[in-house]
Amino acid sequence: MKKIIDEKTKKEIYELEKAIKNTNNKKEEVRLKAMILKLQGVTTREISEKLDVAMSTIFEWLRKYIKSSIDGLKNKKRIGNNRNLTFEEEKEFLRQFEERAEKGQIITAKEIEKAYRELVGHSIGNGQIYYVLKRHGFRKIMPRSRHPKKANEEAIEASKKLNPKQEKLETLTRIKE
Repeated sequence: MKKIIDEKTKKEIYELEKAIKNTNNKKEEVRLKAMILKLQGVTTREISEKLDVAMSTIFEWLRKYIKSSIDGLKNKKRIGNNRNLTFEEEKEFLRQFEERAEKGQIITAKEIEKAYRELVGHSIGNGQIYYVLKRHGFRKIMPRSRHPKKANEEAIEASKKLNPKQEKLETLTRIKE
């Protein structure tokens, strides 16, 4: 059974369709389509099945639409610099490790991360220290466990053995001695 749509609802649907045309974000488009379907009288369960979205998500979108209209369904802009230290403070912090590295000491990221956490006074994300290091031109260098062109053990043993002609010559020289 279809819902009878009044002029106000038609206007809202028109605005939602206009917003769909103006967006290039697929997630926003799905949210807007869900609200159009809801305004047309389609049940939440049917919308959920049609758009392959959980019913609870649709209820959340509906709440945001009621509260903030179309703006509530759009993606939020992420604002600001969420770094713990300024670039200059990071540079000053890393200087101590750079000096140690120039002296030939091996410095690990774990060690730098521990000192960074102590400096900022709270825990940091798993990869944050690597972003800090990358911003300042550091790169990860590890000693190799083995040379990449080293032959395997079988090849080394085979090269130690002499070929048959050399063995005969060697035995002949031993006999003469």
